[in-house]
Amino acid sequence: MSAGTETETTRVRVVLPGHLRVVARIDGEVVVEVQGACTQRSVLDALESLHPDLAGTIRDRATERRRAFVRFFACGEDLSHDDPDAELPEAVRRGSEPFVVLGAMAGG
Repeated sequence: MSAGTETETTRVRVVLPGHLRVVARIDGEVVVEVQGACTQRSVLDALESLHPDLAGTIRDRATERRRAFVRFFACGEDLSHDDPDAELPEAVRRGSEPFVVLGAMAGG
């Protein structure tokens, strides 16, 4: 590649709920490598590429929209309704904070 055209790689820590760790057959955090912009979409694309069994569990396969009972958090903030192409917080991009996927609770 020529100078100035290299795509930056970001290593992002991802925390999944227990049931999705079982599906992916992993323990603890997952580290994914994201090329280019570090967004919800790029992190989830990298996660599903690394663990194909997760495809369709976090996002609908056809629309790529977040499933209703899944939430995204980072740096103590709920990012669930943010634009999936918005840049994730700096602390996530630096690797000091994880991108957290949680299963939401319903009921009363």
